[in-house]
Amino acid sequence: MPPKRKENGHTDELSGRERKKQKTAAARTIAVQPGASGAAENAVAGPSRSVRFDSMKGLPGSLDVERFAEARAFEINAMHEAMQNARSNSTQRAWQQLPRHLRRRAASHDVRRVPLRLRDKARAEMDPVRRKALGRSMPKRGKAKRVNRTTELLRRQRNKTWLETHLWHAKRMKMENMWGYRLAVQPTEKSFRPSHRASIHGSILHDASYYMFIEVKGPEDILRQLLNSCCDHQGPGPGAQRFLTGARTFDTHIYKYRSYPFDLIAPVTIMWQPLATPTNSKQGRGPQAEQPAPSNGDNPRNQRAGGKGKGQAAVEGATTTYQPKPAENTRTVWVRTHPAVFDKVHEALRYSASFALEAAKNAGPSNRVAEVEFVDLREKMNIFEIMGPKSSQIIKGALKPVLEDKRADFKKFWQSLSRLQSTGSVPRGMVIGLTVYDPRLSFPPKNAKVDLDTQGQPNLSPPLSVFPSSTLAQSEIWDEDIRLGLRRPRYKKKDIDQRRSNNLVPGTPLQATQKDARIPVILIQRSIENSSSTSQSPSYQTDDSPSIHGWTLIIPQGWGMPFFSSLTYTGTRVAGQRERQTQSFEAGCAYFPRDYPSTASYDMYADNREEEDRGRWERKPPAKRTNFDKVGSRSPWKPDWRVVLGLEKPPAQTGSGGDGDAEMIAAQREDVPVATAAVPAAEGEKEKTIPHWLLRGVDVPSIIEDLLSMLNPAAGLLDHINKARFKRKQDPLDASVRADELWKGALVQVKVELCARGSPDDLAAIYGVNDEEAREWVKAETARKNGTALMDDGPNETDLSQVIPPEEAILGYVTSGNFSLSRGEGYAIGAIPIARLFELKHQARRLRFDSIMLVKVRNREELVCRAAHIGLL
Repeated sequence: MPPKRKENGHTDELSGRERKKQKTAAARTIAVQPGASGAAENAVAGPSRSVRFDSMKGLPGSLDVERFAEARAFEINAMHEAMQNARSNSTQRAWQQLPRHLRRRAASHDVRRVPLRLRDKARAEMDPVRRKALGRSMPKRGKAKRVNRTTELLRRQRNKTWLETHLWHAKRMKMENMWGYRLAVQPTEKSFRPSHRASIHGSILHDASYYMFIEVKGPEDILRQLLNSCCDHQGPGPGAQRFLTGARTFDTHIYKYRSYPFDLIAPVTIMWQPLATPTNSKQGRGPQAEQPAPSNGDNPRNQRAGGKGKGQAAVEGATTTYQPKPAENTRTVWVRTHPAVFDKVHEALRYSASFALEAAKNAGPSNRVAEVEFVDLREKMNIFEIMGPKSSQIIKGALKPVLEDKRADFKKFWQSLSRLQSTGSVPRGMVIGLTVYDPRLSFPPKNAKVDLDTQGQPNLSPPLSVFPSSTLAQSEIWDEDIRLGLRRPRYKKKDIDQRRSNNLVPGTPLQATQKDARIPVILIQRSIENSSSTSQSPSYQTDDSPSIHGWTLIIPQGWGMPFFSSLTYTGTRVAGQRERQTQSFEAGCAYFPRDYPSTASYDMYADNREEEDRGRWERKPPAKRTNFDKVGSRSPWKPDWRVVLGLEKPPAQTGSGGDGDAEMIAAQREDVPVATAAVPAAEGEKEKTIPHWLLRGVDVPSIIEDLLSMLNPAAGLLDHINKARFKRKQDPLDASVRADELWKGALVQVKVELCARGSPDDLAAIYGVNDEEAREWVKAETARKNGTALMDDGPNETDLSQVIPPEEAILGYVTSGNFSLSRGEGYAIGAIPIARLFELKHQARRLRFDSIMLVKVRNREELVCRAAHIGLL
């Protein structure tokens, strides 16, 4: 074989491959000490030519390690350098030797971004031109033109708000503008599956400080009436004894004033301030608590509703602090809501407060003064959600409670965290209030280890005799003066590091002094689970979705990064919006706002998604994008819920959704924008005014089972709604709301589980099947599970999946769909009309399918329909 390069007389020049071999051989050579006996002649040791049986003879009885190391210093150093040279001569560059979470694009151009142990190797591997440019820094601006860093960061927050952990997230995650904030969407590294494993087997952290609090102060009876008039009417009310003491939080849905079941706004969380008075309210708060705090009148967001006499409603702009009388039993409640609906929730609460005050003034004595104060607590608290079975160990390792806390229940609870394998054994919504030291004093934290029993197995027992109580829920974070005094830490991180460097023993945790701050926090048990009612006896109603449990940590303003650094150092992963949505999806729970049709927030979310999807579709050439007209997707961008409910007629197909024949005509004429044909008006006037609404709550399964045995389920649904309103002391629905209209506009949330292959996507259509096709699907599925072929040569699943039902068979749409990692199959959450749900239930009973409701699911860009089982969510 001839050589690759022609020999032109330079026979001494080595090829690149030979030079590389010589370099590798030189890197693997151990240096020999010059001047040693036989070093020049015997550079490489050879095999022994003789065998000695008295090799131990003549050895000293003891060995001086120090003198021996000095005598062999050259050999030791030569061995160490040879190992380093052999390692550095590998095919990996310095940046490739770093773990993935430390690799940065900027590190390839700046050696100061590389750890110190690899900095010399990285400097040697850099491009000589770039290395020279790095030596001379670019000319800087003059002092007069130099922009202050704080001014620049504030300029970038003019049209949005940054969280306190923004800089940490911006370096590691993809950021987007959402709801007036700059939030993290997902990590830049590939972490979809690791994040799911962390939530199931480890721990995952999410900064939910964008959620907003509304503080409401007033008499207890008025607050209970206020919340009952606008919260969900199913299940226990916000004024139940279990929530009224402040020992538990209450998750519910809020509606407009007395509009249930219409005008659903969003899910909210309600927290009552504990009844008991803390005994150590003045202990261990640090010097910040002694600073004078501005009154509520200095805050322009503080608002109050109240007055004296009859007919006075909500009044804005109160400038004095409300001082309640002891006889009025004044209480404080926090309402935690999503930032997308903060204004609507605030408006609903204030509107309900005006009517509650009106009713109280009419029923009580004329000289009674009743007031309700609203305080906007946006950006006044930081919220961290730590989910996963190891969340308890992380909480105990990162937080250090103060020694002044003498509560016996709290000490028992804190000790039991080491035996807690999952917070699922803790009562739902349990509130624990505590005061902790500055987490920077004990940095770096260490995760608490799980206690083992005598056999060495993990102790799976729940906390010993620790139940929710108002004493355990006490926290000083409810005091506004304390929060304002702690909103800016007294010591900076460099001051803490200087104190740590002054320790005689390196690594010793710092001891808290009297000047160090004590931070009050609240710990709340949080569970993401699909709670099924006991009345759901059929097998298809049993949900095997894995529940995800953890904690919600609430801390004051200004302490986001100190706590966040300690929590992330424990090894927990950090989640963005995508990971938070995935947790709800894997647990089989609806996520707001994407799974809440008929709400204003869902309409806004659907419009934004339609704009993004349509823009991405239009940027593709016609040959590379889906032709939705030919595929047969009636509504590819946004679900037409009113068409599914039968309240409107479907729009005419005009070719605007795909690349029809109109776009295939030769382009000798000018392009004319194709507009969608107007939807023809309905025959009756009442069809235009029928509202569509979402039926959801803890009593929905029992309501559905009760309506199945009625001849007129529409009248039964109206009766159940009126009973729920009567339970909250409200009048029945207006006479203009007819039972058939209420029944016709109702949507219910369902879960969709595919029978075999396939993965449903968002906006996938849910079709109904006739009786004959349903029998064939069940027969084919049974044959597939048994591993046998069909005896009558009937159609198999492949043939059945090619049959596309007509558009009139669309029952609903998928709001969240994907391949479920926990189930190992396709899974989706959607919504269908309640009338179509009853048709599926009657079909399952008629065909004796053991209560299995069979449907077909088709993605908007596919021509294949997959069989699926549907069940009430």
